[in-house]
Amino acid sequence: MGGLKDELLKAIWHAFTALDLDHSGKVSKSQLKVLSHNLCTVLKVPHDPVALEEHFRDDDEGPVSNQGYMPYLNKFILEKVQDNFDKIEFNRMCWTLCVKKNLTKSPLLITEEDAFKVWVIFNFLSEDKYPLIIVPEEIEYLLKKLTEAMGGGWQQEQFEHYKINFDDSKDGLSVWELIELIGNGQFSKGMDRQTVSMAINEVFNELILDVLKQGYMMKKGHRRKNWTERWFVLKPNIISYYVGEDLKDKKGDILLDENCCVESLPDKDGKKCLFLIKCFDKTFEISASDKKKKQEWIQAIHSTIHLLKLGSPPPHKEARQRRKELRKKLLAEQEELERQMKELQTANENKQQELETVRKKLEEAASRAAEEEKKRLQTQVELQARFSTELEREKLIRQQMEEQVAQKSSELEQYLQRVQELEDMYLKLQEALEDERQARQDEETVRKLQARLLEEESSKRAELEKWHLEQQQAIQTTEAEKQELENQRVLKERALQEAMEQLEQLELERKQALEQYEGITYEAVKKTLRIQEWHVHEAAPASETEAEHPGREHICSSPLLRIAVI
Repeated sequence: MGGLKDELLKAIWHAFTALDLDHSGKVSKSQLKVLSHNLCTVLKVPHDPVALEEHFRDDDEGPVSNQGYMPYLNKFILEKVQDNFDKIEFNRMCWTLCVKKNLTKSPLLITEEDAFKVWVIFNFLSEDKYPLIIVPEEIEYLLKKLTEAMGGGWQQEQFEHYKINFDDSKDGLSVWELIELIGNGQFSKGMDRQTVSMAINEVFNELILDVLKQGYMMKKGHRRKNWTERWFVLKPNIISYYVGEDLKDKKGDILLDENCCVESLPDKDGKKCLFLIKCFDKTFEISASDKKKKQEWIQAIHSTIHLLKLGSPPPHKEARQRRKELRKKLLAEQEELERQMKELQTANENKQQELETVRKKLEEAASRAAEEEKKRLQTQVELQARFSTELEREKLIRQQMEEQVAQKSSELEQYLQRVQELEDMYLKLQEALEDERQARQDEETVRKLQARLLEEESSKRAELEKWHLEQQQAIQTTEAEKQELENQRVLKERALQEAMEQLEQLELERKQALEQYEGITYEAVKKTLRIQEWHVHEAAPASETEAEHPGREHICSSPLLRIAVI
C-alpha cells in the first residue's frame, strides 16, 4: 500500500501545485473541496461531506495549506484506497488540472496525448522527494528505451554532451522540462511524429500498464473448437485477449498463478506453432504466427509464472528499485567521504591551533631569554665597573683589598654558575626551535596526506564511471550476441527444412527409378521367355535330322536361354 500511496501522491502534488496560483503553498478551500470530491470519485472512495466540512473550517494555517491538507488526504482518501480503480483515469484527472498552466506553448514534435503519457512515466521514474525531479540517470534510461522503441541507435556521446551543458544548480529536470526535451526532437532526429508517438506508447505500456508482451495469435474455442484470431496482452498475473489491438472489445482473460504452466505442442489439424497454457480449471490452445513468435511467447509466459512463484515485481519495477538503491548507496558513500574529509579538516585545524600555541610559547621563551641575556650583560657591566673601582681602591688600600679577595672569589663563582645556567637555557631554547621546525614538517606531511586522499577519491570516482561504462557495453554486447544466436538458429532451421525437402525428393526419385527398373526387368523376362518358346519349337524337327548334322548343339546350351530359365 505504501508504494501505491507514493505513486498517487506524486500525481496529486502536480494538481495541488497547479491550483497554487501565487506559489504561496496554499490553495483556496473551495478548490480543495472540488479536488477532494474528484479524487474520491476516480479512486472509488466513499465521499464524506461531513468530515470534509469539519476539516475545512476557518483556519488559515491548516486546511488551505499543503501541510494542513495532507492529514485529511491521508486519513479520509489515501488510507481507504483499494487497487480497484482506473489508474489512467486518475492520472488524466490530475493531468487536466495542471496541463494548461504548465505545458509550453511552443510547437512540439509530440501530441498532447503523448505529453500526458510522458507525464505519467515521469511520475513513475521521479525521485521520492518534493519538488519532483527526474535525475540524469533516469533521463538516460528513458531516452534509451524510446530510441530502441523507435528502432534507432543510442547516441551516448550526444547524451554526455547534453549532461555537460546541464545546469549544475539543479539535480534533475521537472516534468515540463522533460516533456519539452522529448518534444523538441533533440534525441529523435530523423524520426517522424508517428514513430515517436508509437515509441512513447510502447514505453508507456511497458512501464505504466505493465504490458510484458502483446500481439496477434490464433486461439482455439472451448465450445465450438474453432480457431479465431485475437490480440493477446500479457501482464504480470493475467493474459487478456481482445478482438483487435484497440482493446475495445475484450473477449476474456487467462488468470496466471504459480500453479500454471506452458507447454509446446506438435502441429496438428493443419495448425502450426502450437502451445498450451494449463491453468487450474482450464487449458488454452494457442497458435503463433511462426516459430520465433511461439518461442518468444512461451518464454515470456514462463518468466511471468516464475516471477509469480518468487513473488517478485515486474522486471522494469525491479530494475527501477535497483537503480534507486544504487543511487542511495553512492550518495551514502559520498556523504561518508565528505564526513571523513570534514574530520580530517577538523583534525588539521586542531593541529594548526596546537602548532600556533607551541609557536607562541616559543616566542615567549625567546623573549624571556632575551631579557635574561640583557640582564646578564647589564650585570656584567656593573661588575666590570665595580671591579675597576676595586682596583683603584686596591692601590690605595692594599690591606682592604686582601680582605675582600675571598668575598670577590665567592661572587665570581656565583657569577660563573649564573653564566652556566644561561647557557643551559640557551640550549633549551634551541631545542624548542627544533621542535617548532619538526611541527612545521608534520603540518606539511598532513597537507600531503590530504592531497593524496583527494587524489584517491578522484581515482575511485573515475573507476566507478569506468565500471558503469563497461557494464553498459557488456549489456549491449550480450544483446548483440543474443541476436546473432537467434539469427543462426533461424538459418539452421531453414537449412534443415531444405534438407528434409531434398531428402523427400530423392526418396520419390528412388521409388520412380525402382519402378522403372522393375518394369524394364519384367519386359526383358517376357521377351526371353518368347525366345525360349521359339527355340523349343524350332528344335523339334532338328532332332529328326540330328544324325545328319552331328555338329549342331542343343538349343538349351544357349546362354540366353539359360538366363531366361534362371
